Amino acid sequence: MRAVRYHEYGPPEVLRIEEVDDPVPGAGELLVRTVATGVNYFEVQVRAGVLPEPLGLPLPHTPGIEVAGEVTAVGPGIEKSRIGERVVATVASGSYAELVVVPAEVARPLDERLGEHQALALLGQGGTAVGLVDVAELGPADTVLVEAAGGGIGTLLVQLAKRAGARVVAGASGEAKRALAADLGADTTVDYTRPGWTEEAGPVSVVFETVGGPTAREAYTLLTEPGARMVVFGTASGAPVEIGSDLLLPVGASLIPFSLGYRPQRWPEYIRRAEELTVRGEITPVVGTVLPLAEAAAAHRAFEERTALGKTILTV
Repeated sequence: MRAVRYHEYGPPEVLRIEEVDDPVPGAGELLVRTVATGVNYFEVQVRAGVLPEPLGLPLPHTPGIEVAGEVTAVGPGIEKSRIGERVVATVASGSYAELVVVPAEVARPLDERLGEHQALALLGQGGTAVGLVDVAELGPADTVLVEAAGGGIGTLLVQLAKRAGARVVAGASGEAKRALAADLGADTTVDYTRPGWTEEAGPVSVVFETVGGPTAREAYTLLTEPGARMVVFGTASGAPVEIGSDLLLPVGASLIPFSLGYRPQRWPEYIRRAEELTVRGEITPVVGTVLPLAEAAAAHRAFEERTALGKTILTV
């Protein structure tokens, strides 16, 4: 089969399409022929060597954690009746490939009303967005800063926050992303890569924090209202969120962590809710760039150049 691999950490050009052995499903596993796979910024950071080495990835490595496709074989302990199912699933790695081994218990039947691309846009990012809104306990009294508002999670957060009745300040780099956030309902947009952006944003009661570094510290100073909170779910800049006592004590806003591994028991529910909201037309996942598998490097480059909008998909 064909798979995208890299043999060393580095720029997008280290991604190569190669012929490798077909995988074989083991006990409790399915073999899925890929129709489409999602691209996430996490994979870009790992390939670039931005994230710490303790991830323990052997090289060469095939990236990718989201796959949509058809079950073509099953391992021991799995009913053969599952062959032919159309599924969507998250895996530990390896979805940038024509064939992917998937644990049977994580394979979700594909909702035919969504299709592969929308289902992938809701799998990790939709579930995350729903979970973030839950833990933030958003309501009509809130003003919310959504960072990375032009991305896969951010575009959904803008819509979910508006659905909750909140006023939305969308933070994004570049006019295209700001325009997209405004089209999705954001009341105000700011470019947090420009000096003085916090003055444009004004005070807020909730920050969805995913950038890290200086941006996180600046955003924290906007949380001046009683009961204000910052929900931290990423560090896209590669720099950690460092809110020390110099800010924590004067500002006093709550810091709330959120990650996929933090509430694994809630994950199926979050995804189901994201799918239901989409089917009912209450939110719309934004599918941006769709490229063939062989152009994975171009997909990664778009993330690094900050031109990727919504969900990026590779097709097989």
